[in-house]
Amino acid sequence: MKAKGSLWDAVVPLGIVGVVLMMILPLPPGLLDGFIALSMALSIGVFLTALFIEQALEFSAFPAFVLVATLLRLSLNVATTRLILLHGGEGNGSAGSVVEAFGRFVVEGNVLVGLIVFLILTVINFVVVTKGAGRVAEVAARFTLDALPGKQMAIDADLSTGAITQDQARSRRRDLEREADFFGAMDGASKFVHGDAIAGLLIMAINLLGGLGLGISRGMDLAKAAETFSVLSVGDALASQVPALLLSAASGIVVTRTATGDQLGRALAAQFFGRKAAVNITAGILVALALMPGMPAFPCIALSGLLLVVSRRHAAIATASQTSAAAAGAESPSPDGAPRPRTGAEAVDAALSLEVLAIELGYELVSTVDPTRGGTLTDRVAKLREELARELGVVVPPVHVSDNLELEPGTYRVVISGVEVARGDCSHGRLLAMDGSGAAPPIDGEQTVDPTFGMPALWIATRDRELAEALGYTVVDHATVIATHLGEVLRASAHRLLGRQEVQHVLDVVARTSPKLVDDVVPTMISLGDLARVLKNLVKEGISIRDMRSILEALADLAAQTKDPEQLTEMVRERLAPQITARLRGADGTVAALTLDPRIEQVLRQSLHDIGTGQGGALDPDLLRTLTSRAEAQLGTFAARGASPLVVTAPDLRRYVRAIVERKVPQLAVASFREIEPSVPLRIVDRLTVS
Repeated sequence: MKAKGSLWDAVVPLGIVGVVLMMILPLPPGLLDGFIALSMALSIGVFLTALFIEQALEFSAFPAFVLVATLLRLSLNVATTRLILLHGGEGNGSAGSVVEAFGRFVVEGNVLVGLIVFLILTVINFVVVTKGAGRVAEVAARFTLDALPGKQMAIDADLSTGAITQDQARSRRRDLEREADFFGAMDGASKFVHGDAIAGLLIMAINLLGGLGLGISRGMDLAKAAETFSVLSVGDALASQVPALLLSAASGIVVTRTATGDQLGRALAAQFFGRKAAVNITAGILVALALMPGMPAFPCIALSGLLLVVSRRHAAIATASQTSAAAAGAESPSPDGAPRPRTGAEAVDAALSLEVLAIELGYELVSTVDPTRGGTLTDRVAKLREELARELGVVVPPVHVSDNLELEPGTYRVVISGVEVARGDCSHGRLLAMDGSGAAPPIDGEQTVDPTFGMPALWIATRDRELAEALGYTVVDHATVIATHLGEVLRASAHRLLGRQEVQHVLDVVARTSPKLVDDVVPTMISLGDLARVLKNLVKEGISIRDMRSILEALADLAAQTKDPEQLTEMVRERLAPQITARLRGADGTVAALTLDPRIEQVLRQSLHDIGTGQGGALDPDLLRTLTSRAEAQLGTFAARGASPLVVTAPDLRRYVRAIVERKVPQLAVASFREIEPSVPLRIVDRLTVS
């Protein structure tokens, strides 16, 4: 393949240079015949290629070919003009056999007929085909450029909702760029075809007038000169105009190809013979014409019968195709053109599929995903996935956004693996205004609660947005409400989205830079499943796994001591102490925390010991209730200090304390003393006690 590519890389440039040189260097008639035949062959080949392509981009080299073909024809015109003017007096074959054939045999030697045919071809090419193709190319180029931003947003929307992959999105963007470049080039290429038609007319006039003048100057009488040079000029013009007309027609077919989206033959057959009523009426009209006095009956009746036969044949083939598709379980069109429900294996497979992550919208919220109506939800979801990847190191699966007519018009819900995990309501035509400071003046609106954080809020009219913002309210639209709610849900549920497939994806990314580390740890020292459990435990408590290199290094050192994922999690957390400390450190550079009363720690250790020896060990429910209530009461203290709520305990008790408080006080982080960097001051806010 490389050899062929290098050969064409050399042949094409040399051929173009040779075309230019033909304008200067004289060519013998025999060689000129070969080049004229080549020009015709190329034009016919391009015309047939244009007929068989399904999409315009399948012939993306067409604009460049138009230029080369036009240049070739003009070079041949110059070469034939040189031969006609220099040797035209020697006979009709002086400019080559092709020119003579067109001038004498095609129009039977009648110069006037040849001139009329040439002028008709020129009018058809110049006024009809070229002008129409140029207009279509111009409009297509403008519409393609105007639609480019919308198409790019549609690709981004499909990508964010999971309808396509990253590779498919990149491929579609490249196709969009190629499409815009192609139609822009076609707009310019149509000017070449337009100019070629004018040049053909002028060259024919130059050959005719110049030949007459030179013939008379060489002693030929006017009649002889007119006959000789007229035949040659007309032959040259026709030999040039036929390929030009084919290329103009090919140009028109290429630029209109997008409208059919199929091969021209199949499109015409499907769209003409597929309309049975239209074909039957046409056949009936032909029969009526056959019965009119003076009209030829046989051609009309024969054509009518042919139409009916072809129409029935086409209908039979279409029916067989639909039946075969239905038997295979595919969607097939119904008589009214609507798709029939899928049956068979495809329908079963579709019923079994389950979206990992989805947002379902009431019909009033569909506009949030429609870019043409100002919807930004899909863009926000895409950015949210990137943000969570940076924040937690978790690859969030694509979010499938769809409408659900079973929901209330302004309701949305977040679904993970088919289970609803969150729901919210939006007021149609209104914006959500929240008073974060609590000191903003009252404003007209409908009282509500922010679905994300549960804070008091108002649904205000759109016209009051500037007023509310001036008064200190934070005002957001529906897309922001949904995206913010989704973000908090994903942060709380990120561990549920982290399966073996996602962990393997993360490992593949790490392996690009540290392949030896990945190979040494997984599955040599720890299985993929156990690694997934360790990472789930970290993410569940808000610990980022983006630094997978450090996590794998820690597991490489620690996995020899234990294979228990829970114990490995605790030891890995200690290795991630700098990251955990940075996350918990407040604006003053210290870590504010609660501690446990030593008596509570003793009770917890005794309980764990009893559980381990099989002697019971259940904790007093009243003690647990009191402990979580007092921890919850301390949240306000942390909020006032601008610090993250935290309990610091001994390493052997950390995960058990977390298990106690996570249900009632999930926002309360629990860390061991070993997870706090010694260089960062630890400020004890209070001590949790039950006495």
